[in-house]
Amino acid sequence: MSTRSFVPPWLVLAVGVVAVSTASLFIRYAQVEAPSPVIAAYRLTLASLVLFPWFWRHHASWRNFAPNTWAWTGVAGLLLAAHFLLWITSLELTTVASSVVLVTTTPLWVALASAVLLKETLTRPLLGGLMLAFSGGLLMTWGDMAAQPVLPHGPDKVWGLPASLVGDALALGGAWAAAGYLMVGRHLRERTPFPVYLFLVYATAALFAWAFVGLRGLPWRGFSPETYLWLFLLGLVPQLIGHSAFNWAVRHLPTTNVATHLLGEPVGSALLAWIFLGEVPTWVSLVGAVLILTGLVRIARETQLD
Repeated sequence: MSTRSFVPPWLVLAVGVVAVSTASLFIRYAQVEAPSPVIAAYRLTLASLVLFPWFWRHHASWRNFAPNTWAWTGVAGLLLAAHFLLWITSLELTTVASSVVLVTTTPLWVALASAVLLKETLTRPLLGGLMLAFSGGLLMTWGDMAAQPVLPHGPDKVWGLPASLVGDALALGGAWAAAGYLMVGRHLRERTPFPVYLFLVYATAALFAWAFVGLRGLPWRGFSPETYLWLFLLGLVPQLIGHSAFNWAVRHLPTTNVATHLLGEPVGSALLAWIFLGEVPTWVSLVGAVLILTGLVRIARETQLD
């Protein structure tokens, strides 16, 4: 009997949302000792190790890759590394709610890039979603600047600017990198088996992240057992359980349905940050977050983000 008979898709999606919502919490705990780029490198490495057996099982498919396929894989890995490096660093500087909501605006940038680069039509619902999301982003940034949250392990100023503003910008940069990664992924997945594609991209991203760690001369070992536990949980819960749940769901439900459920991550992350980190968002930021999520729901219904 199939897995579908035993497990309702909505339950798998719910587990996935809860699992990915823990990522910000584990990252914050790990940041007490570990630099953000090191956290990104560990997360990508653990994901690669988990995926390696499935990758090796399809070894015949990647041994004959064309040179341009390897080149595009490198581009995708670089963009994914940039996504994690930017987003995880943003959590040092701004609130979990702002960071996760802004990094989740990826569908917005995919829609805009598709319109500009691929000449895809922007429908009225799509334009309405874009306007809502942009308005919400402005409100959320304004709310963060007005409140200027001081985080336990972060600076007040970065490059002479409020730390929260820089954190919001980094989270937005993470969303742009993720949008580029998804668009390159569309091209790659047409010619590459999914387990092979996923492993190669994660492994390449891990190499880029470790290279960045090396260039910066950051400490990557000698942490306390507690920090290693947070790093392990980051790879296990949001990466292995959360992303596996979403990968399973896209084979049983419409992609737009799954994409809409993914927007539960900012809500779950903000709730966990409120409970465990004492981060209470301002009303202005909350209104901005609601506008962004409402806009992203409209965008998800109009686009297919495979």
